[in-house]
Amino acid sequence: MSLVEPSKNSGTGKHHDAADFHSEDNSYLEKRTLRKGSAGWVLLAGLGVSYVISGDYAGWNNGLAEGGFGGLLIAGVVIAGMYLAMVLGMAEMSSALPAAGGGYTFARRALGPWGGFATGTAILIEYAIAPAAIATFIGSYVESLNLFGITDGWWVYLAVYAIFIGIHLTGAGEALKAMFVITAIALVGLVIFAVSAIGLFDAGNLTDIAATDAAGASSFLPFGAFGIWAAVPFAIWFFLAVEGVPLAAEEAREPEKNVPRGIIISMLILIVTGATVLFLATGALGAESLSTSGNPLVEALGDGTAAKVVNYIGLAGLVASFFSIMYAYSRQTFALSRAGYLPTNLSVTNSRKAPTLALIVPGVIGFVLSLTGEGAMLLNMAVFGAAVSYVLMMVSHIVLRRREPEMKRPYRTPGGIVTTSFALVIAAAAVIATFLVDPVAALWTLIAFAAFMAYFGLYSRHHLVANSPDEEFAVLAKAEEELD
Repeated sequence: MSLVEPSKNSGTGKHHDAADFHSEDNSYLEKRTLRKGSAGWVLLAGLGVSYVISGDYAGWNNGLAEGGFGGLLIAGVVIAGMYLAMVLGMAEMSSALPAAGGGYTFARRALGPWGGFATGTAILIEYAIAPAAIATFIGSYVESLNLFGITDGWWVYLAVYAIFIGIHLTGAGEALKAMFVITAIALVGLVIFAVSAIGLFDAGNLTDIAATDAAGASSFLPFGAFGIWAAVPFAIWFFLAVEGVPLAAEEAREPEKNVPRGIIISMLILIVTGATVLFLATGALGAESLSTSGNPLVEALGDGTAAKVVNYIGLAGLVASFFSIMYAYSRQTFALSRAGYLPTNLSVTNSRKAPTLALIVPGVIGFVLSLTGEGAMLLNMAVFGAAVSYVLMMVSHIVLRRREPEMKRPYRTPGGIVTTSFALVIAAAAVIATFLVDPVAALWTLIAFAAFMAYFGLYSRHHLVANSPDEEFAVLAKAEEELD
């Protein structure tokens, strides 16, 4: 149902905020609706953990090669603080603006069409590229396990994209439940790893990388203070994509309550799992050996039964994140398309209320990217897109607190703008850190971002749909401002 009457408040056929708006009839929105009430806070918390859990199994350990244990630990503490602060800010915004656009919806209300699309684009780049990186890790796992006799990863990439897009097309309720089961299995794998690794832990292994001649270098910080900075993108991998929980707002029960609860609980779980694997895996195998491992938890356990069990379950962890981030990119694409920022046929839903082309088109792009086999570079591209979106989302929280203090907020961020200002500063530093670690990945991501913004500036800003839910949130704010 439309939040406001198009003929009165939506700006039909009007030009404002450097964009042109028109209204569509009811049939347009009826073809672009999601299934309501598919998830409570438990499934949403599971979704948040599912987005990220592959980061506990692989990828983070490469940060040891950049900063050593000390550098990655310090970077991890700072980044965990940033994510917690950001999640608290997003919990507030999602309770006030529960729509499928997530960060795009928040930024659209706070920063206008340009800021909204820039935020949505950065998020979409993150979510479209991250599964491609994870697909390469899944391929490596399948090959190392000698499953089905596969020795060429591209068959694996094609299979996981095809299978999981198919599952998502059956509807959100079914997909979220499947994700929850896979995520629970992955968490069990982390428990098995932790119990097994405790007996192998040696504190001396944490600092076995020899100190370099870098400024401030020591056994704790073998690459000096700069190593902390260089380890930031890998610390982000511990939490990357947890911010996607609000994208399920339109499909959640009582989203104003359940989305904040789900995203906060998932973040707290991820802090525990991240700290566990960082300390126990490094202490069991040694920072130097772990820094180049493609399968860090398994190598940390050696050749025993526990290692084999964790190896198989690790594949479930990678699948969980791949599966859930696919959900996230489809909902971000859906929301931007429904409002006219992207081609509107991308938001048409099937009989099960799943956005068909929003699942398929980014999936095809991701599959093509996965064929490069450059998992590390794809990881850094996803991190760069994420960091840019974090900056814009935190600016949005601060602007909304300042400009609309009376907005109904069922959940309020502890510390208010002080909390989100901290997240903003760290996120801005993370953008810079990504350039330092992998300038090629950052440059490619920046080129993709610029291409999206050019499309918006030249075409889609003249074809926005005024009575789409995300736009109507902004319309209501404008109407209230004019009345005041």
